[in-house]
Amino acid sequence: MTREEFAALTNQGIVYLDGATGSNLYLAGMPRGICTEQWILEHEQVMMDLQKAYADAGSMAVYAPTFGANRASLSAQGLEGQVEELNQRLVDLSQRAVGGKVLIGGDISPTGKILVSQGGMATVDEVFEIYREQIALLAAAGVDFIAAETMLSVEETMVALDAAQSVCDLPVICTLTLEADGNALYGGNAVEAVETLGAMGASAVGVNCSVGPDQLENIISNMKRAAEVPVIAKPNAGLPYIDDHGNAVYSMGPEEFAKHMRTLVAAGASIVGGCCGTTPEYIRKMRLALEGKLI
Repeated sequence: MTREEFAALTNQGIVYLDGATGSNLYLAGMPRGICTEQWILEHEQVMMDLQKAYADAGSMAVYAPTFGANRASLSAQGLEGQVEELNQRLVDLSQRAVGGKVLIGGDISPTGKILVSQGGMATVDEVFEIYREQIALLAAAGVDFIAAETMLSVEETMVALDAAQSVCDLPVICTLTLEADGNALYGGNAVEAVETLGAMGASAVGVNCSVGPDQLENIISNMKRAAEVPVIAKPNAGLPYIDDHGNAVYSMGPEEFAKHMRTLVAAGASIVGGCCGTTPEYIRKMRLALEGKLI
């Protein structure tokens, strides 16, 4: 997919992304503290069924489950030598799941390394190379766009975007996880993100994870006023609490989530989806609400 084709898609109306991956895998029996990407490949049908359900629910794009398939994250499990294999197989899984019916995003995440400018030990060049390696593999595997999500700082997102542009011409969409006041954990804020990343060539910029849609109206509105690219809203299903079994339970049901997403679209979001706690039913209800079919 070219950047021009992505822009044309966003000009046609609201673009519907998928919902959560990790919280649904835990519900399906995935243990905590393991390599998610490896578990998925050992339980392919679980992931394929989830992505097919998102496509059936109205998602126009799903994210390949490559969130932690970068060299830095995989090294924690001793799997840094499997970067190429994991990315190729995970993209192939998504391609088989949706059968060309919807777009596939190559999902990338924070590396877990803290940049020197943020008080850590990692150099920009080191982080750039980690992203460059994974993004080149995702592009070669045939994803339609790159999705940098749950980013913790504007600076690291800039490095990821720069790395993407150095190895491919695919559209890159960027979402940060922000506090309720619009600030990122390791530097930058919502308005800075949409201005800076948009100027660098990101095809869309926005917010994912963090909080529920009921807490994002002002952030989305502020981003829209500053934006020259589409604004993304992919929030959690409200705030979670931990039940007696140690599981995160999210406070917002599908219909309530959908109604709040209608507010975020009115505030300026035009690419929408869900993050932690959401399921295909959330996407289905959200699409119905935004098409005026849910009272």
